[in-house]
Amino acid sequence: MKIANQNVLISGASIAGPTLAFWLAKYGFNVTVVERSKALRLGGQNLDVRNAGRTIAKMMGIEEEILAANTGEIGLQFVNKKNEVEAAFPREGTNNFTSEAEILRGDLVNILYKHTKDQVKYVFGKHITEIDQQKDKVNITFSDGDTQVFDLLIAADGVRSTTRQILFGDAPKVKFTGLYNAWYTIPKAATDTKWARWYTAAGSRVILIRPDNHGTSRASFSFLSEDKGYQNLASSEQKEILKRKLSGAGWEAERLMEEIDKNEDVYFDGISQIHAPKWFNGRAGMIGDAAYCPTPLTGMGTTLAIVGAYLLAGELSRNDQHEDAFKAYEKRMRPFVEKIQNLPPGVPWLAHPKTKFGVSVLNTVAGIIASNAVKKITKLFSGKEKASPGDGIELPDFEKKPKN
Repeated sequence: MKIANQNVLISGASIAGPTLAFWLAKYGFNVTVVERSKALRLGGQNLDVRNAGRTIAKMMGIEEEILAANTGEIGLQFVNKKNEVEAAFPREGTNNFTSEAEILRGDLVNILYKHTKDQVKYVFGKHITEIDQQKDKVNITFSDGDTQVFDLLIAADGVRSTTRQILFGDAPKVKFTGLYNAWYTIPKAATDTKWARWYTAAGSRVILIRPDNHGTSRASFSFLSEDKGYQNLASSEQKEILKRKLSGAGWEAERLMEEIDKNEDVYFDGISQIHAPKWFNGRAGMIGDAAYCPTPLTGMGTTLAIVGAYLLAGELSRNDQHEDAFKAYEKRMRPFVEKIQNLPPGVPWLAHPKTKFGVSVLNTVAGIIASNAVKKITKLFSGKEKASPGDGIELPDFEKKPKN
């Protein structure tokens, strides 16, 4: 290891932050993680740890825990307003939507915390308000007025990162995809099964209800819209917007509307990507959603967070100077990020048709794709392994000396 015992501050205790902390601590760094919330934020929806992300999870010794915490989801069904199944995609199928390593965000956060809390200092209930960079240090001022000195600072505090704003101003672009999404936990009902159920309503609206392993269900509601800044409104205003958008959607919309008022943990945001011309500034930088959020539409956000954390920690352990580590990291990571951020044509509009006819077409197409005939043809031409955007990034063994 090249840079031993440097003091590193990480902002954000979700996925990318604790993963980075795990590897930095392993390489001998002194790591502090600061989190705005007063405790771990254990809410959230399903995450999918796949490809290179799962490889790293195995290297961390947490793969089996992730699999054991599986949500129990057995696949995805497209249903109509009568709750009749129009198409079904089982987890074991060729065209599946559900991963073997499907885990709730909060469960993964808990696993990462458990594996880092004895080697890493966690500070809850405060956040960074000022950053003063010097040639050999970073002076940090926190929301409680406390000031501390660190050698390096890494922001890993999400798509709406305030640390990113302090470091880079408006240079990183928040690219809105035209889709708003709300997530929250609801009581399990008799209609809920081990299948995730996808319902499309006219008016470019989609309701998704998924099982979890905690005796409840996870609800998601999305709708197409121009950017109206809904994410900046007060919670009460957001709830009124959601109820208005859900009104008349059919299926289980009334149930979701009733639960909104009872729920204190409704997460509502505009689905956006982060495109930043640079990820590092002096002794500070950013990773994960703060730096390059690909959106949940890609299914690769968790993998990007885990892979990015592993590679950055490795480059910092290998290089004498942080500038060289940052440069090497970006050279490895940026092509991977750009590949994943390249959304397929028609996303998210094709999955959110405006008319009843469009809904009918979507369900019909889903039924054709899910049919046994198509499954057989797909299996015939897919081979043993199905290519994925998560493939194709090298994961060096940083504990071995690099070849000259």
